[in-house]
Amino acid sequence: MEKISIIVPCYKEEAALPYFWEESSKVTNDMKVKYPELSFEYIFVDDGSTDGTLKVLKELAAASPEVKYVSFSRNFGKEAAIYAGLEKSTGDYVAMMDADLQDPPSLLPKMYECVKSGEYDCAATRRVDRKGEPPIRSFFARQFYKIMRKISKADIVDGARDFRLMTRQMVDAILSMSEYNRFSKGIFGWVGFKTKWLEFENRERISGETKWSFWKLLFYSIDGIVAFSTAPLAIASVMGLIFCLMAFIGIIVTIIRALVSPASSAFGWPSMICVILLVGGILMFCIGILGQYLAKTYLEVKRRPIYIVKEENEIKE
Repeated sequence: MEKISIIVPCYKEEAALPYFWEESSKVTNDMKVKYPELSFEYIFVDDGSTDGTLKVLKELAAASPEVKYVSFSRNFGKEAAIYAGLEKSTGDYVAMMDADLQDPPSLLPKMYECVKSGEYDCAATRRVDRKGEPPIRSFFARQFYKIMRKISKADIVDGARDFRLMTRQMVDAILSMSEYNRFSKGIFGWVGFKTKWLEFENRERISGETKWSFWKLLFYSIDGIVAFSTAPLAIASVMGLIFCLMAFIGIIVTIIRALVSPASSAFGWPSMICVILLVGGILMFCIGILGQYLAKTYLEVKRRPIYIVKEENEIKE
């Protein structure tokens, strides 16, 4: 027998969960008919929801022996929920998908066939369009992926979703990276393994609104850049060198100007103030870059747990 563990991070998904369960269970039931040796377990991770998400999960667990739920003591974020689900999974293969049905469960059979063949270690999905998203959000998302491909060694594909199916070997490799500041898209690419990319058109949420605002995504992208590239530190160093060179040239020009025309040395204060403000801004920007890396190091050395479980159940055999 082979088992697929399906990890579903949940945060305020009370309205979406019944629809998700209905659609995903249809797919898994069809797969069990086609592959009699296949079994499933669902691992729903309640990320400190303040609505009735946990109540719905308990109802699903009471109705189906395949359902396991894990509830956090507070909201730790989706990255922590993904890591918790991976730790709790026991399947030979592990899949991840969102509860809002933006990740179509209908792709799961094809993903399983790709990985089961042995040719691939992972079957992952990517959106080919961003219909329904605000244009400015789509623009910055595309720019982020372009930047990451240039400054990072991690294989991060434009439009990549967390929706994927992985072998146990790949899951174990991901779990070995127990860092506190997690950026899963980068981790998936960094560990390597052969991945088959499946494309699909963007789908609207089945219910509710996205929990990712523009600013949350912006800070999340900064976390990703800091976690998988030291290029910003190199940029800060280069900028410092350039401004030192400019200052040296400026000093020489000022001295020559004062010797040639002493009366002219009293003028130019407005432009000087602008230069001082510019240089000061660049210095603060570079210090901010150093601060980001220092802050991440500070959080790592504390060795705090990635998440804290308040309540969970066990799979009924």
